[in-house]
Amino acid sequence: MKRSIILGWLKIIIGLFIFSFGVHLTIFANIGLAPWDCLGMGISYHTPLNFGMSMMVIALAVLGIDLIMREKIGYGTIIDALLTGNFVQFFNDINPLPLNENMWLGIPIMLGGFVFMALGMAVYMKSEQGCGPRDALLVGLGKRMGRIPIGFVQIILWAVVLLVGWLLGGPVGIGTIISVFGAGLMMQLVYKVIHFEPRKIMHRGVVEVTKELLSKK
Repeated sequence: MKRSIILGWLKIIIGLFIFSFGVHLTIFANIGLAPWDCLGMGISYHTPLNFGMSMMVIALAVLGIDLIMREKIGYGTIIDALLTGNFVQFFNDINPLPLNENMWLGIPIMLGGFVFMALGMAVYMKSEQGCGPRDALLVGLGKRMGRIPIGFVQIILWAVVLLVGWLLGGPVGIGTIISVFGAGLMMQLVYKVIHFEPRKIMHRGVVEVTKELLSKK
């Protein structure tokens, strides 16, 4: 049991590494902010918070919603918070190429990024040790919209986030619009191909897993 938990942590790290490469590609595409970033910028325009602090507040607010929806906060959630940003920065640092300047090239690059993001999410969710705050929100909403494919739940969620960000004055580009629909569609396609349904994963919380680790069995 302990061995499976440790292997699960390894799976989380690998999954987040893949996911972060996808995020890097969406940044490298350079055709517009993602909806969550648009919301963060919008909040920064109306508060004393800078963009980074705004994104932190959003993450905490989403985490609070996750708890209200009774989604498990597991080691996957903690590892996500510690590693994802650093992994994305790692890919940004080692990429020898300048940011893309061609919109038509940027579109397939961004869509490719969404494919890697979906694959990475599937890998780390299979550890059954919790999701990052936004992924947990997606899964929690998906459980409450059981008849709607998870990719389309993603579209609805990102569309709402984008609307709020836009109303707050956040910048919206062609990539922002593409990401609302593209991320969800790519997720649905990938998960259909690999036969993965995130709503069926039974996650274990931090306390539950820690008790297993400390047990003498």
